[in-house]
Amino acid sequence: MRLEHHCTSPRERPDVLPGAGADRCASELASEQENNVKLSFHGADRTVTGSCHLVECAGRRVLIDCGMRQGGRALHDENAEPFGFDAAGIDHVLLTHAHLDHCGRLPLLAKRGFRGEIITTSASRELARLVMLDAAHLQEEDARYHARKAGTTGAAHATAGPLYSTLDALNSLDFFGRTAIYGEALEVAAGIRATFIDAGHILGSASIVLELEEQGRRSSVLFSGDLGNSGRPLLRDPTPPPHAENVVMESTYGDRLHKPMGPSIEEFYGAITETFARGGNVIVPTFALERAQEVLYFLSQGVAQGRLPTSTQVYLDSPMAISATEIFRRHPECLDPETVALLQGGHDPLDMPGLHFTRETAESIAINDVRGGAVIMAGSGMCTGGRVCHHLQHNLGRDNSSVVFVGYAADGTLARRIIDGAKQVNIFGEPVPVRARIYTINGFSAHADQAELLAWQKRTSAKRTFLVHGEDKTMTAFAARLSGTVVEMPKAHQAFDL
Repeated sequence: MRLEHHCTSPRERPDVLPGAGADRCASELASEQENNVKLSFHGADRTVTGSCHLVECAGRRVLIDCGMRQGGRALHDENAEPFGFDAAGIDHVLLTHAHLDHCGRLPLLAKRGFRGEIITTSASRELARLVMLDAAHLQEEDARYHARKAGTTGAAHATAGPLYSTLDALNSLDFFGRTAIYGEALEVAAGIRATFIDAGHILGSASIVLELEEQGRRSSVLFSGDLGNSGRPLLRDPTPPPHAENVVMESTYGDRLHKPMGPSIEEFYGAITETFARGGNVIVPTFALERAQEVLYFLSQGVAQGRLPTSTQVYLDSPMAISATEIFRRHPECLDPETVALLQGGHDPLDMPGLHFTRETAESIAINDVRGGAVIMAGSGMCTGGRVCHHLQHNLGRDNSSVVFVGYAADGTLARRIIDGAKQVNIFGEPVPVRARIYTINGFSAHADQAELLAWQKRTSAKRTFLVHGEDKTMTAFAARLSGTVVEMPKAHQAFDL
């Protein structure tokens, strides 16, 4: 492995001093600038969230994802910053999947002038609609809450408004155009062909292969999107990637291996059984897409196999997760063959006795009166907002309750503070003691671990590998394990010639 920078623009090489080498680089740039395909990075660069990458080829500008940075209200201002490119100048957006950190700024892109085409899979189109409308609603609620709070306290400063409104989110849906089908090449524009392959991460997720031609010169770049963890019970495993000259890949778990699924399930059942024995509730902060459905599957299996009491009451307190569960059943092309067979045979693996879907706010509030023996699943998974915060407020201070984290928690989130051992946290501006038992079960991760990422990258035979979507120390550790490729770890708004 060689870890290095290539001289593609002066801002990429701040370490280059004036002299012959720098002059030669400038002259090369001047002669080749118009003939080179360009790749620039505008999100998830040395961070985990906010994926956004731009390809410029054959006079077209194609964006891969346009996600929101996550980690609390402090990131509101960062999400509101300029994209680093002209939104009106983007011709196409290729969306890898519908998680907020990949699609969450599409309404803002349209609000700022985008009038091109968004291309994604059928399942991702449906899920993105849910995610973006939910995000707009939460932002509007958050803005109203802070405005009321400022009015109550007599604060003179103006409060930040929502990044975009529900109307903005609805307007952005008008730009969803052609539907990508796994494995079928699609001509995005002259000189640009895209093939979506199953990434096995969430329903409809894809890695995207771009075949590019600029004035007779051909190149290829493969965007991993988020890669799934193989052997999941609901979704198909990731499709093996093809060869590509350049690879842009996630590195979320590039420095660690996941706990095997079997022991993770046992720990999950054990946490529930022990909590019920203490007379407490189990709070599961849940990502609405994939994680909620997978947890439902294991709860259903636990009851069916006698591992959990048949009287177990489960509350899925997330309108988005409820809708996503309904969408799951409509997309067998994304599901594991065994899951498809169960559905076709009339057995719903996502259903169980004692399952309650709570869409309305009043129903959610009523869960607070439940005592001694309920599993409460609610979003958001990182506890940055949503109904789970109310459930934490009511249960975190009870020593007979438990909180079970089954997903990634980014730095700066409430989930990470609880996982890291905080004795007290603030929720809705009020201090809440942490007395509940805390479990972290990482075997449920929907992301590939280090071994799977290494195997995936090796199959591509990439000459150049760009690492994104990971914490700095994680990417550095993962880069050290790569061989036979030039490794780049782009900074925000950094551009490269391909």
